[in-house]
Amino acid sequence: MATNRIPSPQTISSAVDDLRPALVAFLQELVRSPSLPNREGPVQEKIAAKLRALGLDVEMLTTRFDELAGHPAFDDDGFSPDSRVNVVARWPGSSRASGQGSLLLNGHVDVVSPGDAALWRDDPWSGVVRDGRLFGRGSCDMKAGVTAGIFAIETLRRIGYCPAHDLLISSVIGEESGGVGALTTIVHGVRADAVVVLEPTDGAICPVQAGALTFRLTVPGRAAHGALKSEGVSAIAAFLPLFQAIEELDRRRHRDYTNLIYPNPANVAPISIGTIRGGEWHSTVPESVVVEGRCGVFPGESPAEVRALLAKCVTEVVRADPWLVSHPPRLEWFEGQFESCATPVDHPLITALSAAHRQVHGVNPAMEGVPYGADLRLFVNHAGMAGVLYGPGDVRQAHAANESVGIEEVIAAVKTIAGMVVEWCGM
Repeated sequence: MATNRIPSPQTISSAVDDLRPALVAFLQELVRSPSLPNREGPVQEKIAAKLRALGLDVEMLTTRFDELAGHPAFDDDGFSPDSRVNVVARWPGSSRASGQGSLLLNGHVDVVSPGDAALWRDDPWSGVVRDGRLFGRGSCDMKAGVTAGIFAIETLRRIGYCPAHDLLISSVIGEESGGVGALTTIVHGVRADAVVVLEPTDGAICPVQAGALTFRLTVPGRAAHGALKSEGVSAIAAFLPLFQAIEELDRRRHRDYTNLIYPNPANVAPISIGTIRGGEWHSTVPESVVVEGRCGVFPGESPAEVRALLAKCVTEVVRADPWLVSHPPRLEWFEGQFESCATPVDHPLITALSAAHRQVHGVNPAMEGVPYGADLRLFVNHAGMAGVLYGPGDVRQAHAANESVGIEEVIAAVKTIAGMVVEWCGM
């Protein structure tokens, strides 16, 4: 039953505590649904069913590359171009004038591979609870955030709250590989005055996001029998000065950049080599090396600027190497091309979220920039929305073996998000 009385923090907190068993069970259900790329359908159906049960207007939006290809933020992530689905649910506002405006809660359900199962104490999809933590791939990144958003809505509906302005929640695919899911919702016209992307920030408010551009560098060599090493050219050896130059570029860029919102000035937008593949046989001089990595984009930089800097770095090494001059490496940009973005720290969205966090935790939240790419930049840069990253879990757990999230962290996030909705959306 709806009420015209603003719910107190104590009322919200008590309602969330009552939902604890259901929350844990739902998060376990999501973790136990392996939602690797192209396999997100089952978990999205569970989320859609839950949101329908809460009485929200639910829409399923299929990601179709032919609808996205002309958009400047589109990246073909190499997965299905037309069979992955996103969930968008809306709680219509009463159209009264109180509050700041409409709000979107956003999260992604795609997860990275669990890797070597032998490194996990339990099955990577177990959802087991131990010592106050829930374990499994995607538990932290970011099914805990998605769960927190959903249960904030359930809490508010149970206590009779009715927003003055629309409250939306979206569960998207493809975040880990470039953001085609969030872009789908934007192209289909999903908008709000502000967005909270429920990434694991360990309770910090993160209004600034660095970018990251995925690159591939192919370095040629000349094959020869290993016993005739001097007659070949090792692509591995040819790559070493390139690696050293890229590392020095990373150090120099961070030395020359200042942004006080970042807790570690040496790790704002790092350049990192993630994979290296070279050679065909242990007794053959390797004829090629293929290196893939991510090149960070500082807040305020454009992707084009950063691509030019890395290309210049490679060119300078090539000029000093007779072999590479006549056999130049090939630099390619593929998959995730994450821009940076920022929302002013004095924006009313930040003020409202800070107040809600303080009410739950008793202290002001940390205010930080993050060095990784996320869907936030799509909403801020391409949908004109104020936005922030905020959610349960420590990003250091993301993509790691034995990934987990603290249950109390999720509970606290639900209370904070519910309080923030009341403050922002009014009633």
